[in-house]
Amino acid sequence: MAIWSARHPWRGVAVWLAFVVLSLGVGSAMGTHKATADDYRTGEAGRAETMAAEGQLGHEPVEQVMISARSGPLDRAAAEGAVRDITDRMRRLPEVKRVAPPVRSADGGTLRVEVTLHGADADADEHVAPLAAQTAAAQRGHPALRIEETGSPSISVGVDQQRDDDLALSEAITLPITLLTLLAVFGSAVMVAVPVLLALSSIAAAAGLSMIASHVLPDAGVGMNIIILIGMAVGVDYTLFYLKREREERARSGGRLGPEALVELAAATSGRAIVVSGVAVIVSTATLYLATDIIFSSLATCTIIVVLAAVLSSLTALPALLVTIGRRAERRAARRTARNGTRRLARDRAEAGRIWSALLRPASEHPAITLCLSVLLMLGLAAPALGMQLRVLNKDSMSREIPALQAYDRLTAAFPELRIQHQVVVRSAPGKAGEVAGALRELVRRAERDPLYAKSAAHVTQAKGGKDAENVASGIRFSPDRRTSTVYLSTPYKLSSPEALASLDRLRKDYLPSTVGKVAGARFAVTGDVPHDTDYLAHQDEKLPLVVGMLLLLTFLLTAVAFRSLVLGLIGVVLNLLSAAAAFGLVVVFFQHGLASTLFGFDPAATSAIGSRVPLFLFVILFGLSMDYQVFVVSRIREAALAGVPTRQAVLQGTVTSAKVVTSAAVVMVTVFATFMLLHLAEMKQIGFSLAVAVLLDAFVIRVMILPAALTLLGRASWWPSRGMRRAQERVRDAGANSPVSARALTSP
Repeated sequence: MAIWSARHPWRGVAVWLAFVVLSLGVGSAMGTHKATADDYRTGEAGRAETMAAEGQLGHEPVEQVMISARSGPLDRAAAEGAVRDITDRMRRLPEVKRVAPPVRSADGGTLRVEVTLHGADADADEHVAPLAAQTAAAQRGHPALRIEETGSPSISVGVDQQRDDDLALSEAITLPITLLTLLAVFGSAVMVAVPVLLALSSIAAAAGLSMIASHVLPDAGVGMNIIILIGMAVGVDYTLFYLKREREERARSGGRLGPEALVELAAATSGRAIVVSGVAVIVSTATLYLATDIIFSSLATCTIIVVLAAVLSSLTALPALLVTIGRRAERRAARRTARNGTRRLARDRAEAGRIWSALLRPASEHPAITLCLSVLLMLGLAAPALGMQLRVLNKDSMSREIPALQAYDRLTAAFPELRIQHQVVVRSAPGKAGEVAGALRELVRRAERDPLYAKSAAHVTQAKGGKDAENVASGIRFSPDRRTSTVYLSTPYKLSSPEALASLDRLRKDYLPSTVGKVAGARFAVTGDVPHDTDYLAHQDEKLPLVVGMLLLLTFLLTAVAFRSLVLGLIGVVLNLLSAAAAFGLVVVFFQHGLASTLFGFDPAATSAIGSRVPLFLFVILFGLSMDYQVFVVSRIREAALAGVPTRQAVLQGTVTSAKVVTSAAVVMVTVFATFMLLHLAEMKQIGFSLAVAVLLDAFVIRVMILPAALTLLGRASWWPSRGMRRAQERVRDAGANSPVSARALTSP
């Protein structure tokens, strides 16, 4: 592919641009297919939601409009006038299904009006704008009062808007730093523009392809975050590795080779490494599908797509651009450019060689001590990970800069029963409806006597008589066919509190078995925010061994096949485990133990626990990204060893020659990942921090200390059972020190 693009540069660029435009065009035309509520269902909570939906008793999208005084006691007459205004305004909206009578808080200082929307809960954020506009209009009409709106739909809109603003800020910081880093590496504005433009075009192509893919695997709303996060990092890195190799070959040839031949040399070495690295990231990321979770599937799909786009750009547009730039340089001053390039390369290599030789001296001269101390350091950093506490990050951990969340805090302070609502769903034969209703009434009575629960506002629905009056008064609802029944039980504690978990545990293990469980043939389940989070964690724990086991196996096989060495495959797995474990340990110290709040001023609510999806996602992505550096460094070492250089010298030579480009790539990656710490979403802070730390450790500890020390100690055994390596080493040994192969090997850069 690279040779064809090099020989037909304008066609190569045109093919890539056409691919980007076609991807964006088709993706935009098809649109994004978003995940529905059905896609998120797991465990008992998922079964409860399914039963409720089948009985037309599913959770409805609700917005709460609150009226309170700005200061002092609430003016009852003014508040009632505002309620009438809000009620009239909302009832006129086609998005509104019904408006409930006002409810006064226990202290009398707040009135709330519950507004139920049409449609599914998952789609409600698309219809909340008209309600927000009417709430704002009512506020202008009653300036003496505070009139505000909150609810899951408006909170979702606020979070999405904050995420978009955060991404714009991240891009504004990432691009200048990336440009400066590349300028320091290449010293040429043209060469700086190439990696950035290719990375951005890869992101654009991936954005379009992700829209198309969403019609097969629905998008969970996290796609663009990951496409930008991973796309900018690997897109620049892959181009950087390719560019540096082409410039090395150009300077080494002294003007004797044309641009096409130089690109062919780069394609055969760094181009191959890019493909191997990209395949490694794609295969390792694909193990996330084994988690059978819509969030992980969406993350995996977008990561795979953007990495594939970055690899394709490096094989099509990049060789074509390099040939075009090379031809222009030759026309201007081929000889002078070659001479200056040679002198500059020699100067850069000499300077980089001195620095990196000094850094590698411990691993080269004292490999055993260096290996032991470095591994102990990584294990020490990893130790805090043993105390990692996971939880599903929810409203409690979101940024309070979102107005809807500020209103939510005031709502739950005035009406604590709205913090948590467990929905109990029962399925039985129609003839058992009376018996089920009696059991549910007993359940409600027990819960109301328990301090873990509160009397929900749903329990005071206006009953006007009839056979279901007692059921309605208790908040019990039946489906039209009377096969399904449901009731809500409230808990006045925060979502992540021990009391919330205890209330669910008591409900599932004690109250339900002793009430509804005694009705013959009745099936029951509990859903809600707390049940959903609990079951999600249990589902994730169940899938974790399968995902991790498959990831370790695939990483081993990929490394072993790429380098024809089982030993290198095993070393790759161990080093990736060390890197990931150390990153986990640091994220626990900074986020779970609160150091990030002290150093960076992060919201303590976002640093009290680790997001449930963070470890598994990071584990998979870190294994893929760690393969980047391993592939490029080991490729240079293997290249020297195949030329006949003894393993100890090949380790030093290969690491030194790849050091500058690996360091530059690490700086770019760390910059991109670190900017995600500026985002408000707690999970993205933790992911950005972990990736940045892991890349730093991987580039400066794993690849400078541990890997060289291990390969130096193992010597020729590092390549077992590679026959090609054994034959290459034997040829040099048999030919003697004065053989052409040996002489070339010892002078080859």
